[in-house]
Amino acid sequence: MNELSGLFAALVVCAGVTSLITATLGIGGGVTLLAIMALVLPPQIIIPVHGIVQLGSNAGRAAMSWRHIDWRVIRDFLPGAVLGAGLGSFVIVTLPPRYIYLSIAVFTLYLCWGPQLPKLALGSFGTAVAGAVTTFLTLFVGATGPLVGAFIRQQDKGRFATVATFATAMSAQHTLKAGVFQLAGFDLRPWVWLMAAMILTGALGTWIGLKLLRRFPEQHFQLTFRIVLSLLAARLIWQALQ
Repeated sequence: MNELSGLFAALVVCAGVTSLITATLGIGGGVTLLAIMALVLPPQIIIPVHGIVQLGSNAGRAAMSWRHIDWRVIRDFLPGAVLGAGLGSFVIVTLPPRYIYLSIAVFTLYLCWGPQLPKLALGSFGTAVAGAVTTFLTLFVGATGPLVGAFIRQQDKGRFATVATFATAMSAQHTLKAGVFQLAGFDLRPWVWLMAAMILTGALGTWIGLKLLRRFPEQHFQLTFRIVLSLLAARLIWQALQ
């Protein structure tokens, strides 16, 4: 019992810390939390529980920064996300996870350090495609945050718009993910209290992180954002090679 209580408390604290990281740096907390949860939770419920917790964290961050959301991006992202979730709900993925991780990592690095995407890719159609592909993938790997974040970074709207728009896009994605797992019959009731506590500490971490973001110079934020994304991509490559 004491060991379970300790794991519960550790996950709750980690949810707060990783939310603070994402709110301050724009990215990184979700993938970090996923890696931590993979160490202590049963494999079959890691992605569903992580999705619910991240839904709460991202929704809170979006609500706290709603004035900065780029609604054009969300308007275009959402239809694609719905399509991706629909396809993922009945398609069995046979591609080995290592190739999915490598694909996400390589494209993330390209979006961070490669040339600017053409206007078509950043327009309505390209954003819808990004929504469809990343939502489809997140049902199986739960690690598409870096890819979504790198795509939104290409919009180059400033640090507050980047954080707010990314949070809103991920909220939509995790809402769809939760619906798919619910329809698939996953019983998450035994994990309700853990998820609720992690969402609460995540909200606290988000509040603190947004306060810190106001002190982050714009030029430093963009560079830090790209570095953090690159580190996450490197971690995905390492995970694929393992």
